[in-house]
Amino acid sequence: MRRSFRYCIALSLASFNLFGQSDTLRRVPTSAIPFLTTAPDARSAAMGEAGVALSADVNAAYWNASKLPYAERDFGATVSYTPWLRNLVDDMWLGYASAYKKLGKGQAVAASVNYFKHMGIDGLYTQSSNTDIALNGTYARQLGRNFSMGVTLKYISSGVGTGVLMNGQQVKPGRMLAGDISAYYRKQIKNENSPGDFTWSLGAVLSNFGNKINYGPAYGDRFIPTTLKIGGGLSYSADGKNRFNFVMDAGKLLTPTPKHGINVNAKPVLKGMLESFSDAPDGFNEEIQEIALSLGAEYWYKSVVALRAGYHNENKNKGDRRYVTAGAGLRLLKNYGVDFARLFPVKRGDPFSNTFRISLSAYFGKAGS
Repeated sequence: MRRSFRYCIALSLASFNLFGQSDTLRRVPTSAIPFLTTAPDARSAAMGEAGVALSADVNAAYWNASKLPYAERDFGATVSYTPWLRNLVDDMWLGYASAYKKLGKGQAVAASVNYFKHMGIDGLYTQSSNTDIALNGTYARQLGRNFSMGVTLKYISSGVGTGVLMNGQQVKPGRMLAGDISAYYRKQIKNENSPGDFTWSLGAVLSNFGNKINYGPAYGDRFIPTTLKIGGGLSYSADGKNRFNFVMDAGKLLTPTPKHGINVNAKPVLKGMLESFSDAPDGFNEEIQEIALSLGAEYWYKSVVALRAGYHNENKNKGDRRYVTAGAGLRLLKNYGVDFARLFPVKRGDPFSNTFRISLSAYFGKAGS
């Protein structure tokens, strides 16, 4: 039993890239604390994990904080739950909680927490340090009628690997500060002769920007998952009852491309980030392969029932995470919501098979405020 548990953990570490180990043949850029890049909520997860330019909701604090001033209600809160690698283990999971408050016209603040619970096995992990957590504080403000920006400050604590012996020394917990900066442009065109409207939006986010995280002399410094995402969205309703939303995100991890025999983590942070756009050994074609694409669609009926679908794609040489997503949402008594998402990998035997997410939310205050 212990051997099977260790096998599951080893496989989960490889799948999740917990320590940034790379397949040098495929040269996959990786980082420490990758749980920060995992879609936490069921709405965007059901839309191919796209959310940078999606209409604002309480999960905007994660996807693009600058959307928060455009949220329809004055206050919102949510909790989300994702069992992790449930085909392999039964006590690993990710949690997310977030709440926002609009401060009059054009401003909003938010607080959120990302949580990753992983297994604690004697001889591999200590039982007291088997969690990763990020505590986040956000401020967003409109800088024009259609444009806004947001900033987020994060405190991150990573216990993954604590107690593992490397070169005769134990890996220590890593703790650090990081941040996000985001921008959002939204243009709505209303039909004066009907309740319909058309909205297009653009968004950009530089997330998890900060120094390297340090796990002590045993493992040293590691790049964190600094990521640049750019997204676009379209929203259309002809009658005010039926609404269609379409979104697309393109994202790139700003960490060095691995090279055989070279410790890329030795690079300075800014140098590593800037060179991540041009350091692939095979040049431009390989750099393009490092961009992941997410596509999603959503249908709402009377803002009560939602159906969603999407697709997430990574190049086969750069992670090869490819899956179809689907989900649904329901709004109850105008103030409460439940959303569900399911992931369907393209490859057989994918460790992320049977991954699902569920989110509960509540909104209060005037609609359209």
